[in-house]
Order: sequence, then C-alpha cells, then structure tokens
Amino acid sequence: MVQTVTRKRIEILVDTPLVPRIISQLKMADISGWSLIHIDSGGGRTGEWQDDDVTGASAKTILLAIASETKTAALIDALTPLLDSYRMLLTVGDVQVVRGNRF
Repeated sequence: MVQTVTRKRIEILVDTPLVPRIISQLKMADISGWSLIHIDSGGGRTGEWQDDDVTGASAKTILLAIASETKTAALIDALTPLLDSYRMLLTVGDVQVVRGNRF
C-alpha cells in the first residue's frame, strides 16, 4: 500500500480583488502551490450574494492550498488580522497526501 502523510488543507474564501494579496501571504509562508476556484453565489450571516459579472464587485474566490503544519501556522498568523476587516473565511483541516515531501 502507498504511504500517505498528513498535511493541512487550507481553504480561503475571499473577495476576488484581494486574491493577489493572499497569494503574497502564501509566498511569504513558503507555500508555493495553490489553486483558485471562482464562486458564483453563496450565503452567510449577512444574507445571500451573487457574482455580478458586469462589475465584479461581489466576485468571490476560494483559494485552495495544501501545506505542512508549520507553513500553515505561519499563514494563519499572517491572515488572522485580516479576517474581520475583509470578511474572509479561513478553514484548515487534516488531509492525507501521497508524495508529502511536495508540501
């Protein structure tokens, strides 16, 4: 059986215009790989929202990354002060990965 290693799966729901800032924080935490997933609509404590393709004012993106516990902790420390002011959602969970040395 193939060996797996525990790593952290990081998901950040963020307003699309802020994505470059979050990617910069990822790089500072030495997390080199990520994926961006465009979100069309959703809902939360303040109600429902939908992407407006004309202005992009309410566009949201999920940034997905996998990293070691140490790198994840550094990213969380950097992002925590931004969570409330930018209404981001940050989730972290354990995942099993093959080729853990890549993360």
